[in-house]
Amino acid sequence: MPLTLTDFNAADADDVRPALTACLAVPRWVDAILGHRPYESRDALRAAAQLPLSSDEIRQAMAAHPRIGEKPKQHGTEGDWSRSEQSGVDNADAFAAANAEYEAKFGHVYLVCASGRSGEELLKILESRLDNDPATELAVAGRELLKIAELRLAKAVTA
Repeated sequence: MPLTLTDFNAADADDVRPALTACLAVPRWVDAILGHRPYESRDALRAAAQLPLSSDEIRQAMAAHPRIGEKPKQHGTEGDWSRSEQSGVDNADAFAAANAEYEAKFGHVYLVCASGRSGEELLKILESRLDNDPATELAVAGRELLKIAELRLAKAVTA
């Protein structure tokens, strides 16, 4: 259930930790968001959410994300958000082959902020990212994770 910014600022950390973890499964990020409360505005909260992630944190967070084109296995808030974010994906068969190639090259799932994008667009992005070297691709995935986290945070903490 979304919280107002006022309620988020006043809530016990243990009560809001699960919602933040659903936004981004990186304990240091969750702790940083909690540790900087109170926020004067949602813009200030969004700015705090742009915490750079380490390579290990990116890999850890990616493990919590479903493959693009597959139905999320998790239930509850995070699963609902994933289903909503991937609602434009209608070419799951094409994604299965592209995901396999991507994962063979990089060793992790293809991660992109899918919200508002068509399946065709997401597949083209995946194909273009296959040209990246592993370090570049991990950095790209980290930026995409933060985009997803910001969208989810906006759903979790309302005006």
